[in-house]
Amino acid sequence: MMDHTSDPNAASYRLDPQRTDLAREFRSHIRGPHSAELQKLLHRMRWGPPGGRYLLVVLEPGRRWALAQMPPERGQKVKVFHDRTFDSLDDAEWHVFGLRWQVLTGQELKLD
Repeated sequence: MMDHTSDPNAASYRLDPQRTDLAREFRSHIRGPHSAELQKLLHRMRWGPPGGRYLLVVLEPGRRWALAQMPPERGQKVKVFHDRTFDSLDDAEWHVFGLRWQVLTGQELKLD
């Protein structure tokens, strides 16, 4: 099971874009268990100001999800990308992981 507790050091975690081993680990075990290093990365990906953060919204419970993005300011509507939907939660989570990777590193996540 994934640890969703908040890590107070998450904001200072620096992701080395060469650490694609962490991405491979996540892809292989999206719902865990995760190594300590991957847990740090996941906390970092979820930490920080919400504006612009990618997330998923449920379109049909347990069946369909859509990519969304938090608004720049509290009180505004979440932007839902209705043209980017998923029939698999694992596929949806992997997609968001890749977007968050790019935000943190400035580089697209490419695995061999």
